[in-house]
Amino acid sequence: MAHRAGLSAHTSKYKIRRLVWFEQHEDFETSLRRERQLKRWRRAWKDRLITEANPNWHDISYDIP
Repeated sequence: MAHRAGLSAHTSKYKIRRLVWFEQHEDFETSLRRERQLKRWRRAWKDRLITEANPNWHDISYDIP
């Protein structure tokens, strides 16, 4: 729940308080590749990815095991 508390520089700077999407990966290399891929995506593509999994953009931070 570090994002809710605004503990990282990014969440603090941009006032991010809600987790609406996440992915789990088997290892660090796979997750890093995916992160780099998503950073190249257009905003509309990212919005669609989130909306497909979480149509109302609810905070899912409490649902993460």
